[in-house]
Amino acid sequence: MKKPLILILFCLLLPLHGFAASLLIPMDESQSDHLKAYGVIYKALSQGQKGEWLLNYRAGSFLLEYSQDNLDLCLIGGVGYEQVSSGQVADIYRQIEVENMERVELEKAPRIAVYSPPSLQPWDDAVTLALSYAEIPYDVVWDEEVLAGGLEDYDWLHCHHEDFTGQYGKFYSAFRSEPWYQADVRTNEEMARKLGYSKVSILKLDVAKTIYDYVRRGGFLFSMCSAPETFDIALAAEGIDIVPREFDGDPVDPDAQSRLDFSKTFCFENFQITTDPLMYRRSNIDTYPDRLVRFGRPNEDYFFLFEFSAKLDPVPTMLVQDHTSTVNGFMGQVTGFRKSLLKKSVVVLAQPEGYDEVRYLHTNLGRGTVTFYAGHDPEDYQHMVNDPPTDLKLYRNSPGYRLILNNILFPAAKKKERKT
Repeated sequence: MKKPLILILFCLLLPLHGFAASLLIPMDESQSDHLKAYGVIYKALSQGQKGEWLLNYRAGSFLLEYSQDNLDLCLIGGVGYEQVSSGQVADIYRQIEVENMERVELEKAPRIAVYSPPSLQPWDDAVTLALSYAEIPYDVVWDEEVLAGGLEDYDWLHCHHEDFTGQYGKFYSAFRSEPWYQADVRTNEEMARKLGYSKVSILKLDVAKTIYDYVRRGGFLFSMCSAPETFDIALAAEGIDIVPREFDGDPVDPDAQSRLDFSKTFCFENFQITTDPLMYRRSNIDTYPDRLVRFGRPNEDYFFLFEFSAKLDPVPTMLVQDHTSTVNGFMGQVTGFRKSLLKKSVVVLAQPEGYDEVRYLHTNLGRGTVTFYAGHDPEDYQHMVNDPPTDLKLYRNSPGYRLILNNILFPAAKKKERKT
């Protein structure tokens, strides 16, 4: 009687272990920690494994090889998972084949760099918060490393609060007496002198041009807050003095606006720059403050993610994977991009309804890509100077932070030949 009993027990256990061919990490509402899930995938790729991103299947779920190591990654991270048999995987593939879904192979973990100054800033950075929470490693680079060719070591670059026009975020009016502001000016001026530049604005222009070239040759650029706007202002103003005397000691070129060259920019064109040093605004790319007429309170401010054809447009589909199509809005040094100023090549990923504003966008440049995300912190509507950083343990299922982490895995996707 012992042998039949053992055989029965063995057969009962087989569905739990023997037939588990893959590990499904669901990304719909059943997921206990959406943000940590990206860290699990990244770690698996770092260990030489491959995975699949199931676009539009249960809100962009992931598939990994079934192994004890992968199980441990999920258990340690508190990430929800499902053991699926080869038959269940085949059923998933059949559903993907006939619906607006797609399978994307994830090949290797991208090398990540974050552009950030060495001086202490009185605010946090949403991307580094997300990376740290998901336990995804990154290196910090700044002007010296960028100009020395250091970006060649990285697949993906993030820039957040930097003002590439050399105007220190246009904080002069409100914060010029603050120690942190004075330290920031001093740090930038010292770096400019060290590298042989007469002005910070000229240094920042060269950095912006180097990043532009990095993207053109195949790099992935992701930026939030003030960096997207100031990238394009600096690039368009090459050889033109747009910086007021208060910042660099000499006046603005009176013909600056008419001399801007929009052919040099990433995403925006035909914008109007603001040269008043006392005005907290750099250009009309940012829809603030006129957007306040429409969005008066946080509960009225939200935007919608666009739906794309997963099989025809897998790149924008990857970037908008989320467990909801409606995301709460949030402010920043640049809160929204003016839609009417976008170049025709730019793909809009998310926007509010009935307003000349885009919150999330993407474009190709040469062999690389650019993705811009407006605002500062997806879980802090109006993050102020010296506010404490957001604790992502309280927002582990944040739709807004998920959009950031989509961009982290985007470079890991196996490239498909473009159709001509």
